[in-house]
This record gives sequence, structure tokens and C-alpha cells, in this order.
Amino acid sequence: MLRHYWLKKIEDAWKEKSVVWISGVRRVGKTFLCLSLKDAVYFDCELPSVRRMMESPEDFFDGLKGKRVILDEIHRLDDPSELLKIAADHYPDIQIIATGSSTLGASTKFKDTLTGRKRELWLCPMMMKDMEDFGVKDLKRRFLRGGLPAFFLAKNFPEKGFQEWVDAYWAKDIQELFRLERRHSFQKFFELLMVQSGGMFEASAFATPCEVSRPTISNYLSVLEATYVVHVIRPFSTHQAVEIVAAPKVYAFDTGFFCYYRGWDRLREEDLGTLWEHFVLNEIQGHLQHRDVRYWRDKQKHEIDFILTPRGKPPIAIECKWKADRTEDKNIKAFLDHYPKAKVLIVAHDHKRPYSRKIENRIIQYVSLADCIAALHLGDGR
Repeated sequence: MLRHYWLKKIEDAWKEKSVVWISGVRRVGKTFLCLSLKDAVYFDCELPSVRRMMESPEDFFDGLKGKRVILDEIHRLDDPSELLKIAADHYPDIQIIATGSSTLGASTKFKDTLTGRKRELWLCPMMMKDMEDFGVKDLKRRFLRGGLPAFFLAKNFPEKGFQEWVDAYWAKDIQELFRLERRHSFQKFFELLMVQSGGMFEASAFATPCEVSRPTISNYLSVLEATYVVHVIRPFSTHQAVEIVAAPKVYAFDTGFFCYYRGWDRLREEDLGTLWEHFVLNEIQGHLQHRDVRYWRDKQKHEIDFILTPRGKPPIAIECKWKADRTEDKNIKAFLDHYPKAKVLIVAHDHKRPYSRKIENRIIQYVSLADCIAALHLGDGR
């Protein structure tokens, strides 16, 4: 099964730069996607024999001129950024894809982030485009199993797969890139974040159950964010006297892990709203290819799910509703009182055709998720 949306993204990136960095969590499908490219030469950097081949970058690249090259799990090299820098500067006719599980500058292994020499592509858990390619439209299945393709497509519910993923994440991503200690504390923190996904974050609340200090919790959160396992959504604010300005919200990277750690093996109607919110966030980030998404809350506890801030334009407020008729006008009204020029989108699962209505002479729009994404592309979403 070809993931057409992402393959086009790669081709477009190669038109701009010869080196493309593909990041994303373990088992999100980076290797499968790369192997879908026609006529590409694949190298698995986890293999010692492959690493030895790259000890002399010039000799390695001299034999690959004019080809497409995949360097999978490139962080296993001693100096991966040096190899990519040589490729970008001296072998521009070689189209290279390098894959890894973290942001490029997250680990000290990457001594150079290759600014100006590469294009970056963040492969997020399955989006609507991927579900179309896989021929599966069951959104509740996507919620419960999550967006890692192997888990989503498995014949039976992959319960063991979730714990195996966490063990591999610790052993291969955390230890190799960050060399953290106290596995129990880190995994306890991971579990608590998955359970409380979408909630307000206060580091001191995790210190006691995880048996570590508050600074250690903050460091753990930075590592999880750098490896795309959580998304830290910070508050949007310009009226500091009445708005929340500091406390972030933290979202799990995937609905499957959220459900797994909550012990859900089937979904109830009351579960769908928060899962839809997670799915909308994944869709926004995957399409816009950035993580600069905020939320809004005032001190009277009025709240808007997500805020985007297009350059030079009023903010875009996004409310996620599994059912459109559950929209609460008081939250939108409170936000519009502070930001009367803002664009407000109600992204409702059960609404297919866009329409508008007024709240005290201010227009809000009800849209499908697909229409929301289209609107954000037109508005740049920043």
C-alpha cells in the first residue's frame, strides 16, 4: 500500500534540497515509506557492516552518484550530521533521505543541524489521507488502535505491541540518544502523561509519583517532546491580566497509547470527544508540518481547544466537537470579546457541509476536518 500523500511530500522536498530528513516516532512507518520509493538504494545504519561502509564518506558517495539513497536510523552513526553535510555540499546529484526518531538537534550526536542544507518532513501517526490509502474508513478503529500502521492494520488488537513499543523506545531511542537513567521513573512519567493526555501540566505534580525531582521531570518532558512522543501545547495570550499565560497542556502523540493506558478495549460515546480532539491535533500538525499550536483559557475557565496564529493575520480559533450541537457559545463569546477579529472554526465530526452562524453579530463557521485543513492551508496556519 502506497502512502501517496507522503510520497508526494518527499518528491516536493527533493525539488528544493538534495537531503531530506524524515523524523517521527518508532514504527510510524518511516522505513516502509522510504522503501516505497522507486529505484532507491537502502542502507540500514543499525547494521555494523553498513556503518563501516560509511567510515569514508567520499568513497561511500562516489559509488552512488545520481542515485536515490535511504539512510535509515542514521543516528546510529558516530557523526551523522557530518555525513549529511558532505552529501549536501559535495554530492548534490545524490538524493538522500535520512530517518530518525527525534528532531535533528535533539541529541548531542548531531553536531550540526544542517541549516539551509536540508528539508525536513515529520511523519506523524496516520491521517485521513493514510486511511484512504489503506482503504479503511473506520475512525473508531483508528482511535482505539492508534495511528501506527502495524497496530492499526493488525488482525487482532495489538495489546502486547504497545508495551513492546515502550520497551524499544527506551532501549533504542532514549538510551542511544539521551542516555537517561532511572528507567522506572521515566516510564512511570510516560504512563501518567498518556493517561492524563490533554490535561494541564504542572511538573511538581509528577515528581512524587515518579520519585524524581521537578527539574528531572522537566528534562523528561523535553526528551519526550523532542522525540515526538508528546506535544506540549502552550497558552496563547495577549491580555495577560485575564488569561492563563504559563501552564501548558500536554497531549499524547497517539490515541492508541491514550486508550491503552486508560485500559479501554472498546469506546463509549463519552470517550469520542477527547479522542476526536487528539485526532484533529494530529491532522493539523501533520498537514502544516509544525508544532506551533496553542490553546486559550481565561481565569474564568473559558477555554478554546486550539489557536493558530498566521503571520500578520488575526488568530484562528478551533473548537473540536464530535457532535456539532454540543458547541458551548460561552467559551467562543469570551474569546471573541478579547479577539473580535479572530476566525472561529467549529470542527465537527458529524457535519459534512460547511455553514455559518452568528454569536452576537460575530460569525463562526462549522466545518468538516477536511475543510478545516483546507482553510488552514489557505491562511498559512501560522
